[in-house]
Formats: sequence, C-alpha cells, structure tokens
Amino acid sequence: GGWEDGEIEAADNERIEALTGAAEAAARSAADAPLPERERRLLDRMQQVADRARGRPDAKTRRLVDWIRANLCPGLPRFGEPPAGAPPRWNERRVLVFTENRQGTKRYLRDMLEQAVEGTDRADERIETIDGLTGGPRRREIQRRFNADPARDPLRILLATDAAREGLNFQAHCTDLFHFDLPWNPGRIEQRNGRIDRKLQPAPVVRCHYFVLPQRAEDRVLEVLVRKTETIKQELGSLSKVIDDNVERRLKRSGIRHGDAERLAREIEAVDLDRARRRVAAEELEAARERQDDLNAQIERCRGLLQKSRKWVQFEAEPFRDAISCSLELLGAEPLTKKDTGNGDAVWAFPPLTGKAQADASWTATLDTLRAPRKTGSKLADWRREAPIRPVVFKDAGVLTDETVHLHLEQRMAQRLLARFRSQGFVHHDLSRACLVQAADSIPRVILLGRLCLFGRRAERLHEVLISAAARWIEPSRRTGPLRAYARGAEARALGSLEAALRGARAPGEVTRRRLLDTAKRDIEELRPPLEERAELVARHAAVRLRRRGETEEKQLRESVEQQRRRVEAELAKHEGRGVQLTLQYSQDERRQLQADISSWRRRLEQFDRDLKTEPARIREFYEVRAQRVEPVGLVYLWPDTG
Repeated sequence: GGWEDGEIEAADNERIEALTGAAEAAARSAADAPLPERERRLLDRMQQVADRARGRPDAKTRRLVDWIRANLCPGLPRFGEPPAGAPPRWNERRVLVFTENRQGTKRYLRDMLEQAVEGTDRADERIETIDGLTGGPRRREIQRRFNADPARDPLRILLATDAAREGLNFQAHCTDLFHFDLPWNPGRIEQRNGRIDRKLQPAPVVRCHYFVLPQRAEDRVLEVLVRKTETIKQELGSLSKVIDDNVERRLKRSGIRHGDAERLAREIEAVDLDRARRRVAAEELEAARERQDDLNAQIERCRGLLQKSRKWVQFEAEPFRDAISCSLELLGAEPLTKKDTGNGDAVWAFPPLTGKAQADASWTATLDTLRAPRKTGSKLADWRREAPIRPVVFKDAGVLTDETVHLHLEQRMAQRLLARFRSQGFVHHDLSRACLVQAADSIPRVILLGRLCLFGRRAERLHEVLISAAARWIEPSRRTGPLRAYARGAEARALGSLEAALRGARAPGEVTRRRLLDTAKRDIEELRPPLEERAELVARHAAVRLRRRGETEEKQLRESVEQQRRRVEAELAKHEGRGVQLTLQYSQDERRQLQADISSWRRRLEQFDRDLKTEPARIREFYEVRAQRVEPVGLVYLWPDTG
C-alpha cells in the first residue's frame, strides 16, 4: 500500500516476465512444442493488432475526451492531433471522474487524458488525482483547488478512486461526475454521487454519467444495476444495506460470465427479499427513519438555540460592520470599502493596516487569518507576498468558497478589532464622550449612556451591558428641578431616534454646540441617579440569570463526570479477575498493556470522586456576583432638525 506507482509497475513487469518464462519453459517441454503454422500466423497477427492499438485510447476514454471537448474545452483537437493556432482555452466547468482502485486503470486514464489535453492553455495544471496514497495535506489542497472559483484556479478534471467517495465535498463548482468503472455495490455508487449531489450545491441539476458498451454482456448487468439502484432510492428514500449485500453477493459469487449475463441481469432486476430479510430491511430502514427524525428534532432545537442566542446577543451585521470600520480608523487605517461582485452580493475590502498598527508586528499574524490557506511547503514570506488579503463578508454565503472571509464574532481579526474598539470607548481620548446630532424630531432630548459590569470572585468579569437614561432636554434657566428620566417606552423611542439620526448624522451649528456643552456636566449629574436605578434593576435580573447558568452547568458537569465514571467502572469490571483468561487469550505485551489500562482506570475513578466533590461547586460559585460597578460613558444630545 505504501509503494509508489513506479514500484508497482516494476513489480507487475517482474511478475509477468516470471510467468511468461515459466509458460515458455512448459511449452518447450511439451510433446507438441512446435506451434502449427496457422496458430503462429494468428499470434503474429494478434501482436500486430496489439502494437497498432498500443498507446491509443479505448472507446470509453474516447467518449470521455469527446465530452470534455464539447463541455470543457471547445477547441480541443482530436486525440493525437496537435492544436492548430493559439492554445485552446478552457471554460469554467469542472468534472469529477471516479475509477476503481487499480493502479493500471488510474495510470492509463491519466496518461490518456494528459495526452488528449496536451497543447491546451495551462495543460499541466488541468488534471489532478486523489487515491489512497494521497496524504491529508495534499488531499485538502486538491479539494480546496477543486472548490475554488474556476476563474482563479485552472484545475478542471479530478480523477478519484473510492478513497474519495466519503468525507470529501466537491460540489462548489462541479455538476458533472463520471463512473469510468462501476462498482458492484449500489451503496458505493450512491456514495460517489454524493460528492456533488449534496447540500450547498448551487446548481439545480447535477449529472452523474456512466458508460454502456452495447456489445459487452457485462454492461447489460451494470446498466440494470444502476437502474435498480435508482428504483430502490425512489421507493425507499435510501438504500438498505440488506439489499446492497444481496446484490453484491450475487455478483461476487461468480462475477459476470458472458453466458450468465442475461440471467444475472434478470435476477438483479427482479431482486426481492424473502420474508425474514424483508423484515430486517424494514427494521433497518425504520431505524434509519428514527435517526432521521431524531436528527430533525436536533436541528429544530439548534434553530431555537440560535434564535435565542440572537435575541440575547442582539447581534446585527450593520452595527458590527460599523464597529469594525471605526476600530480600523482608530488604528489610523481606512475603513472597510464596499465592493459589488457583479452577482448582487456585496463584499467589503479590508484596508492595509497603517499608522499605529505598523509599530505592532503582531498585527501581521492577525492579518494572515484573512489570506488564502497556506500551501504545504510554502515559505511564510513568499506566502504573505503572493496571497493577498481576501474580501470579507458578514453573513454566511451559503456555498463552499474560500474567496471571501466570513467575519463573525469569533473570528480572530474581528475579536481583536472589537477589543480595540471597546477599550478605546471607555477612556478619555481617541473617542468623544459627548455626541451632538440633529434628529427628525421636534423635541430636544438628552441620553446618558452608562456601562454596568458585574464581577465574580477574583474580579472575573461575568456580565457587561450598556444602559441608558433619556429625558427631554430643558434650558437650565427654565428648569424647576432636575431632568426627569423617561419611562422605558419613551426611552426606547428616544434610542430609536438616536439610531436613525446616526445613520445620516448632521451636526447642529456652533452656537447650539457651545450652548449644550456648557450644560453637559449638570445634565450628567441630574441623569446619573435614574441611570444607577436602571443599573440596579438590570443587575438583579442579570444576577438571577447568571445563578441559573451556574446551576445548569453544575448539573451538566456532574452528569458528565458520573457518566464517565460508570463507563470506566464497566470496563474495569469486565477485565478484573480474569488472570487465567488473560494468560490464555493475550500475549505478554497485550497483558502488560491491559494491566496498565486497569491501573489507569482505578486512578481515574479516584479522580472522578475528587472532581465530584470540588468541581461542580466551583462552577456554581464562579457565576456568583461579588461586586458591581456602573459608570457614565457617553452623553448624547438629539437636537431637532427644525432648529
């Protein structure tokens, strides 16, 4: 399995030579060693036919090349003919070709296709292969290239053995698949087709092709096999392993003999199960349906959790994008720039970090998260020079692509820029503490913004939230008392006016600005008591939620530890007290390893007991609020745009 293609070919040649020599020696020793003249002439003729056909494609390969010419490279010449004029250019379609895991077939097909496309545009970059000897990094690199935009990567034809029929997705830019060889197991056909016929396939139709030679008896059986596979899928919604095994057993029993081909095709066409096997198939499919129902229920729960998380976090893409742009400006860089991709989707170009970020070399590593994945063996400096910063998007594109970076709350660049934004928002420089904008309103209003922080033990920050107190602004000379804070409904409307005003912010005149700034200190003092009252109410509700979270995590941790302990106890009970059996069943190394496992399990049981005494309580105590702090962080005046 670890041999290279050249080693396998050399071993095959050596075996052929040995068998040929043995056959010739046996023929010479036979009584009728001299061949009759007629047989000699037939052998010479057969050799001439073989020599003329050597290096030429068979019918399936010719048909595949014709399909490539018609659908991938219209200017491709006939096989063996050099291209006339400029090198033929390829369009943006791709094809996935599956073949059986035989070195000869795979090597032959690649050689034929390389000869066929020789002389076309970037011919040496058009074909790749994935088989059982393709390592993990190489396999991921080929998958990335095949799913990349065809306008950016020249790869067009991917040859694959059944090593690629599971766990790899190729649907991003491929809608055509060929079975160069058909496997006998219908399930393997379904798995192959599933590489492109799956979710996140942007095309409405995919095409899975296979070859039929009318004059060959075997192909009659394989054609029936494919049709039967589709019938089973349509009737049952999935392929039963019992049916898979039934069909495969019929074929493996004696293969496909020419004399039995029609009979075998009829048997597969009419394949049915006896009562016992039908019951097993029904139970298997019912279990699959139950798993499907359970999976759908889990998906619904996840959707509910996602909606609950969105409501809790109150995440919106537009404010998130604005915060990222503002943080970039604080670093002395340009904000994000919107660009149209031409298909209606918007992407944002990320600027080069300049100014303050230039003095911090760690930003270079952070920027690397926005580049295309680094190829195996590529030098870091070369990669950074050749791989540009990719555009960013703020919602899932719904397709497999590495042309953009989804900037979300957990992305490394986003986390660092948001941390920068938050830290600058609560210091006296770089970000104004007072804001004055005109609003589409007839009443002047003032909003005091504050930050509430809840701390646990060792000053761990448990909760942080912005709170507000809004009021109608009145000239100090006309006030009969302090400003009166709005109730929650009126305050929500004031905050809505603020968000609308900030989208098209316009600043009042200099006279109004000076007039309001002169009263800012007094306004903060008058709105601070209602702000602190709001903070106290919010803190109480947050403390209750934190306590519930601590209790939930305490329970989950206890259940997890107890479940692991039961599993270890079961393994320990299964192997303890089997000294005689160990001697009979296992070698000395296996017994030594098992004894080490038993000792490790006993230590783990002791550790589980210690963890149950301390860890759940520690988790619960972590969420207990020990201190809270509230401080004003900004003052906003909403001035009527009517003046």
